[in-house]
Amino acid sequence: MYTSELTKYSPRAEIANTSRILVVEDEELIREMLVVALEEEGYGVVTASDGRTALEYLKNFEPNSTDIVFDLVILDLMLPQINGLDICRLLRHQGNPVPILMVSAKGSETDRVLGLEVGADDYLTKPFSMRELVARCRALLRRQRLSSLPVVPVLHYKEVTLNPQECRVMVRGQEVNLSPKEFRLLELFMSYARRVWSREQLLDQVWGPDFVGDSKTVDVHIRWLREKLEQDPSRPEYIVTVRGFGYRFG
Repeated sequence: MYTSELTKYSPRAEIANTSRILVVEDEELIREMLVVALEEEGYGVVTASDGRTALEYLKNFEPNSTDIVFDLVILDLMLPQINGLDICRLLRHQGNPVPILMVSAKGSETDRVLGLEVGADDYLTKPFSMRELVARCRALLRRQRLSSLPVVPVLHYKEVTLNPQECRVMVRGQEVNLSPKEFRLLELFMSYARRVWSREQLLDQVWGPDFVGDSKTVDVHIRWLREKLEQDPSRPEYIVTVRGFGYRFG
């Protein structure tokens, strides 16, 4: 009915996602219900019925390792051997950033605050609906994925600044409005300053390999881009024509 070994995962996990969840719960009925609900969502689930077993599963974490065993831990507060508060406190002391959803029958404000202060990311009071628990798991996993996305650097060249995350371009201290194609062209140019690009290469990178049309569309967009970047578009200092080859930036 439920998975109890680290190496076993639900085959349905391949359908929805590859997130792995450790459920630490000593009450067998609740543990089984959690496993069923999570596996129905496509998560790979591992269970532990006491704190010591849970720590065995989590002990291999290394601060700079990219090999994360679990993406989320659902952690009961009252456990045999080692309680949930101590497990949470120990994981955070080790620098383990795994999201923790603490569940407990203790629902007072003091209990919830204590759980969050020792390092839990969320706190759910028993009894709870499986629908709410799954929704909270999704939110924690989504937050984890967003926090792990690489930060795209802001690009600078002379008096032009391009912020990929904000889709903003500043030229000589003033924001300029670019079309999506113009923005993608400029981002490509600034990411590979002084590289020469042929029209065909620019079409492939910006318009895509399935583009059907005249390669002169590149020249048109370059002209529009120059009008927004250059002080004198007839004598460009940013987007330079390399005769017989194509264009380069800088």
